[in-house]
Amino acid sequence: MNANRAIGKRTRLALDENRKCQGKIALFIDGPNLFWTAKALGFDIDYKRLLNEFESQATLLHAFYFTPITEDQEYSSLRPLIDWLDYNGYTVVTKMAKEFPETNSRRKVKASMGIELAVRAMELAKHVDQVVLFSGDADFRPLAQALQRRGVRVIVVSTISTEPPMISSELRRQADIFIDLAELQSRIGRDQ
Repeated sequence: MNANRAIGKRTRLALDENRKCQGKIALFIDGPNLFWTAKALGFDIDYKRLLNEFESQATLLHAFYFTPITEDQEYSSLRPLIDWLDYNGYTVVTKMAKEFPETNSRRKVKASMGIELAVRAMELAKHVDQVVLFSGDADFRPLAQALQRRGVRVIVVSTISTEPPMISSELRRQADIFIDLAELQSRIGRDQ
């Protein structure tokens, strides 16, 4: 309990500090990573509320949502979300996942959007003061370092409130600010 209270206090302080830092901001959402992090915490993201939360803190230049899709997902439950995001202020970046046959008639799906996210972030680096990365993937640590070298403040949103944590310790330590998604639930969670 004390550890959770301390986490909450640190997150509130980080949010307060972030509110003081006006400037230009861009959101980079690793769609599958954010989805599974929110599920692990037991809630669904309300993407309109998420956008409003960060628009209230700074001048929001872009909000990107990255997600791979497979051929059979073209008309799946992901399609309405992608369409809604596209019409409501997000730039949706998708790519087809690659499928590889494995032994025992199974298939392996490779679906990383990390390179696409990193390229977009580096392209915007000279135009923003802050980048908010919704992911806990350790592969984004070099991106955070590169952005910081260019004077961009890196805010990472994930969680350490689950067991195991959904964020790598390397990425959490690299971030200028870490915000625990659990602390944002009341402001960006979908009403039940």
